[in-house]
Amino acid sequence: MADLQTLNVTVNGQSHCCSVQPRQHLVDFVRNDLGLKGSHLGCEHGVCGACTVEVDGKIVRGCLTLAVQTQGRQVRTIEGLSEDGDVRDLQDAFVRHNALQCGFCTPGMVMAAKELLETKPNATRAEVREWMSGNYCRCTGYHAIVDAVCDTLAQRAQQRAA
Repeated sequence: MADLQTLNVTVNGQSHCCSVQPRQHLVDFVRNDLGLKGSHLGCEHGVCGACTVEVDGKIVRGCLTLAVQTQGRQVRTIEGLSEDGDVRDLQDAFVRHNALQCGFCTPGMVMAAKELLETKPNATRAEVREWMSGNYCRCTGYHAIVDAVCDTLAQRAQQRAA
């Protein structure tokens, strides 16, 4: 068994000092050690996006990122986004467009969509579809998810114009 390493990390604005295995994945750390169950384990190969979290403001796959790689960094999970209200309009759009059928992929989808909204505020529908294609959804066929993200983009554009 490998020696434990000390991890000092801020998750959702709260500082944590924990002992972790050097090979423990970030998603396992936030789920099992911190009890934040919003990020899900799907493929464990970085393909499905269910484990998506933010590290220093950029989305990463929690199953491909080691917890020790976040030493001294800021991590935000879906719980942190919800608490801050940063994605309330996006969450409302997901509900309006029925873009969260079983809910398994929803946290990762919302994390990815949030980054899109911030980095490409004028994204086209095709760009939204391309961006979101890195997250798997087996229920909705993506149409409702893309509708929700496009709706949010349009609402935010109207707010900027006002």
